[in-house]
This record gives sequence, structure tokens and C-alpha cells, in this order.
Amino acid sequence: MKRLHAALLVLAMTAGAACAATVQQPRAFGHVIGDVLTQRVLLEEAGQSLQPGALPSTARIDLWLERRQSRIETDAEGQRWLAINYQVINAPRALTAISLPALSIATASGPPLALPAWPISIGPLTPLDVLAEGDLQALRPDRPVAALPTHAVQQQLKLSLLALLAVFAAWLGWWAWRNQREAQQLPFANAWRELKRLGDSSSPEAWRVVHRALNKSAGRVVHGASLPQLLAEAPYLRPLQPRLEDFYRESTRRFFFAESAAAASAQPHAAYPLKPLCRALCNAEKRHKH
Repeated sequence: MKRLHAALLVLAMTAGAACAATVQQPRAFGHVIGDVLTQRVLLEEAGQSLQPGALPSTARIDLWLERRQSRIETDAEGQRWLAINYQVINAPRALTAISLPALSIATASGPPLALPAWPISIGPLTPLDVLAEGDLQALRPDRPVAALPTHAVQQQLKLSLLALLAVFAAWLGWWAWRNQREAQQLPFANAWRELKRLGDSSSPEAWRVVHRALNKSAGRVVHGASLPQLLAEAPYLRPLQPRLEDFYRESTRRFFFAESAAAASAQPHAAYPLKPLCRALCNAEKRHKH
């Protein structure tokens, strides 16, 4: 009975023992920080295909290595391989020997696969002491930055400025032409220009200038009694109705009553403010036209 138990125990230990895996190891030397090393494990035992129970998980192994995601590959001969990737994540100050860790990979239908540790060497990116010969110096001078070509940009800027000046000159010419045209065609604008030329707004000629502008604006002779008809035909003049009524009253007094005219000539400083009225009529006319 004891012999039977011993035989069963030996059989169980033999069935659960891991078998040595066929492994393609990465190069053992010449690695630096950032390099990825790949172990490839053959998923086959005694001609039978093996299925891993679980792929090795991603994890940081030690100060130097981190295991990345594993995968199963099939080569040109149809053999299946488990590819396990390790990345070097630190740089030593001098050449250092480390090892890819030993693993035991469980399988779904067979003994686990045993992977031995694999020693490799990693080195620093640069030596601690530079050679200080030729261009091998501790510090390199700043590389001069080449100037960007600006000729095309300068030409485009010049063309833009010329176009802007041309537009401004055209606008200025149009503005001057419009003012001159209005001064010649618009009744009150023309009257304002003539008043500025005459200078003395108390002279009879100055009053005739404003009368002619009102007549030309209405298309007929306008007097105090017909002023409401002008305002009905030209609503833009309605805000100036009190000043126009006062203008016609003053005009009647000046031109039709000799004694009033004599009194007005004796007191030149009390002259009627004709220029402000003409200017107000000119502004109202411009607003109406524009």
C-alpha cells in the first residue's frame, strides 16, 4: 500500500514538472535606454501544439526593465511562438550586466514552459568623460539658425501698401469731386460757397444768394406766404421752419420797408445771422441727398 502511494506521488510530481522551453533569446550586448528586447518561446512540446493559459502581464520588472504586451506569432513554417517584449527604461552610468527574468508559463494542455534567466549588458548613452579631440567636446556651440527668406513677404507688403495708397487716393479724389459737384449742383451748397466768397453776410447780394437757393430748391419763386408749400415738398427743411419764417420776415423788412432798411444800415452789428442759416440749410440738404 505504501509502495502504491509513493508511485502515485512520483507520477503526480512528474506530470506537474515544467519542461524546458525552446527560446530564441535577444542579443546579449550593446543595449541602451529605449531598446526593446524580444524573447520568442516555441509553443510546442514533443510535436504537440501548446496553448498558453495566460500571456505574461505587462509590469515593471526592476530598475532597468519593463515588460510590455506579449503576443502570439506564426512563422513561415506554421510554428507558433510567444513573443515577450522587454524595454530598457533606465541608462546606467557605466556598462552594467542585468538579466531578463526567468519565467514559468502555464499551458492549457501540457506541462508549463520554463524560461531561464538571460543575462544581457546595457550601457550609457554617452561616456562620463569626453575625448576632447576635434569635434568630440563636452559642449558644442549653438548652431546658427538660417534666416528665413523674406523677399517674397517684403514684395507682398510693398504691393499691399501701394494698393492701399491707391485706394486712399481714389477715395480722396472721389470725395473732392463729390464736394465740388455738390457745390455746383446743390442749391444750398452753392449758396454757402458764394456766401463765403462774399464775406459780408449783411449785404443785399448775400440775401439774394439765399433767396435764389430757396427758389432753385423749390423750382419757383418762394416768399413768406408760400413757405408752407416748400416745407411740404421738402420735409427735410421742416426742422428749420422757425428760422426760415424769421428769414422771410427780416427779408421783407429789409427790401420792402425803406425806413427799416435805413435803420439796418445804421446798425451793421445787429445784422441777421444769415451765414448760420445758410450753413444749416446746406447740412440739411446734404443729409437728404446722402
